[in-house]
Amino acid sequence: MSTVSLSLEEIFDLAKKTLLANGCDDETALILSELIKNAERDGSVSHGLFRLPAYVSGLKSGKINGKGRPEVKKISSSVIKVLGNNCLAPVVLSKGIPELIKTAKENGVAVLAITNSHHMAAMWPETEKLAENGLVAFACTSYKPAVAPAGASKALFGTNPISFAWPRPEKTPVVYDMATASMAMGEVQVAKREGHEVPLGTGLTKDGKETTKPDEIIDGGVLLPFGGYKGSAIAMMVELLAGALVGDNFSYETAAKDNNDGGPPSGGEFILAICPDKTAGTEWQKHSEEFFKKMKSMGEVRLPGERRHKNRIDTGPRNINEELVNKIKSLS
Repeated sequence: MSTVSLSLEEIFDLAKKTLLANGCDDETALILSELIKNAERDGSVSHGLFRLPAYVSGLKSGKINGKGRPEVKKISSSVIKVLGNNCLAPVVLSKGIPELIKTAKENGVAVLAITNSHHMAAMWPETEKLAENGLVAFACTSYKPAVAPAGASKALFGTNPISFAWPRPEKTPVVYDMATASMAMGEVQVAKREGHEVPLGTGLTKDGKETTKPDEIIDGGVLLPFGGYKGSAIAMMVELLAGALVGDNFSYETAAKDNNDGGPPSGGEFILAICPDKTAGTEWQKHSEEFFKKMKSMGEVRLPGERRHKNRIDTGPRNINEELVNKIKSLS
């Protein structure tokens, strides 16, 4: 694979130039470009520049409103709703997360229910932001069907990622972001691009047979949930939380109304924030740090998020797939 070296600033500038050229206003382009740059910085390459052509597809078709503004509504003392108005999710989150932080700290617990936004980024930025503000966080979102329920060979669930973050004042938070599929579709697509196989159990061919070839999963096949029935149950939970509970669509309903332009479809997101000072008093931090210390003493154990935070320390250039960079440049 041929790569080109780009500084973090060059990654940001490339993304912003492309977004501005394809219908975004400055605020939307700034927010999304920062997110893309940070994904590349932290090693989340399947959610960095790799996603940019799909964002452009959605902008060009008019499905995504690159100049829209979400509406924040306070439904009750602990429930905030944000109407996405076909904006990109990072823009919606930039308006909703500050309100969620304030509300959770006031009431001890708060929910952010997001509808009609286009989410295709990593989910750790929203939960990490909450943890950096002293809150325990959980978030999930659905997508178009790509994952078969346990016992089936046809897709019903999205890859349905979940993200959890735990605050560690004066330290980087514990935070994970994972698909409830055996592998995120973006990772399968990267494997196809780079000529890698995927582990057995990742997905099935269009004929319902297990395969290690990413192209057979992408082209008419289906992903499998992680952990069989256990992962399938968690994927179902995400459908309910990010669909019915927030007042948005299930993955199959999302697919039915999507224009299939290659861009992220419209959907919902559920975010829960809990203030540990309210639920546990003043000793929660000391108690949890003792737990993390014991956990790390048991061998080569890495707390979730540590690798990403280690990558973040390196502010040098990143090696980006040359074909992808050329494709992005052609879009602007």
